[in-house]
This record gives sequence, structure tokens and C-alpha cells, in this order.
Amino acid sequence: MKLSQKGNIVYDEEMLGKFGVFRDRSHAGELLGEACRSVVGRADYVLAVPMGGVPVGLMVSKALNAEFDIIICRKLLIPWNREAGFGAVSPNGSYFVDEPFARSIGLSDRDIQEAIKEQIEEIKKRNELLRGGRDYPSLEGLRVVLVDDGVAAGYTMRAAVGFVKSKRAKEVVIATPTGCLDSLLKLSRSVDLIVCLNIRSGPWFAVADAYVEWRDLDYEDVLSLLRKLGR
Repeated sequence: MKLSQKGNIVYDEEMLGKFGVFRDRSHAGELLGEACRSVVGRADYVLAVPMGGVPVGLMVSKALNAEFDIIICRKLLIPWNREAGFGAVSPNGSYFVDEPFARSIGLSDRDIQEAIKEQIEEIKKRNELLRGGRDYPSLEGLRVVLVDDGVAAGYTMRAAVGFVKSKRAKEVVIATPTGCLDSLLKLSRSVDLIVCLNIRSGPWFAVADAYVEWRDLDYEDVLSLLRKLGR
């Protein structure tokens, strides 16, 4: 790796704009953990966004000798395109909507409210299944690293940032193997540091393009990883 920094964004010059730079999420987490150890040093908590952020976050937490937990945020899904979103909901039910985009694609107030309700229910379900219904820990005065397997539009990560700030975290760092430049620049205004090894730009961005091996993870995948931690 050849780490460089512009503003508060750290990236790998050798991975800039490239595809297929990680074998899988574990490999990405290993490299990201190494970079975070170099530029962040230590952290109190690593919070990973499920599902795909969990294997990455586990590697980062190990590298930083930090406590690990899951932060359950959910993208607000477009009814006719369940891969795309127009906002996100945080673990405490607070939400934001990209209003200009939502209106531009013809979403009604009812569409928006139904999407919010759906994801609040999904967050409750996932918190029970993945975290045993536990409350989130106090983050007051702590350095928190937020991890996902990639940042595309950035809605989910924006919700995660808002949540940990509401919990009074002292420092907030985003760590992700790959990310869209425009989204990272927007997120950089609200956090202390972003570590993103593979930054790409252009009109189309897919997190999967950074990985040689890629598949969606399910509950059992994540629960298996958590069981190894004794959770």
C-alpha cells in the first residue's frame, strides 16, 4: 500500500480508480485494518454496518484493538428498485430523506412514509437477531470507527454518523475498503477522518466491482462470525 491523504480522506494511491483490488471481504478487512492501524492508531469502538460490513469490521477492530459491535442502519428503498435508496434510518428510528431525489423519481409522501416504516421494523428485527435486542453502548467521549464493505450513495453511512454523534462520540472515523468519491467528499464534512483504500469516480459505482469474490451475506453468515466472538 501507498497511503496518501487529501483533506481528511486517506486513500491508497496504488488502488485509485481500479477494479477487483480485493479477493474478498476478509482480504479487504485485513488491508483496511493495516491502514487504520497506521493512520488511526487506536479506537475505542469499531461499529460495523451489517451485513457486508461485519467481516471487514472484525478485521479492523482486531487491528485497532477495539471493542466490536454492529450498528444497524437501513437504506430507504425505492419501491420499484430494491437495490437503490433515497435516504436512510438510524438505529434509534431517526431518518433523513434525499428530498430532491425522491421527488425527481416521483415518490409520494405515502411512498416515503411506508419506506420509513418498513425499515424501522427491519431495524428492530435485525437488532433482535444480530444483537439480542441489546441497547447500544455509551459512546460519550470515545473514538468510534464506522465500517462498511463499501460506500456508494453514502446514505447508510450518513445515518450511522448521525447516530454515533447523537451518542456523543468524541471522534468519528469512517473506514471502508472502497467508496465513491462524490459520496466520500460529502461524508468528509461531518467526520474527523475517512480511510478508504480504493476510491473510484464516474457516473456509475458498484461496491462489488472492488472485489474478485462477491456475494450477499445473510443472517447465518453474520451470526456465524459473531459466534466466534462469543456473542
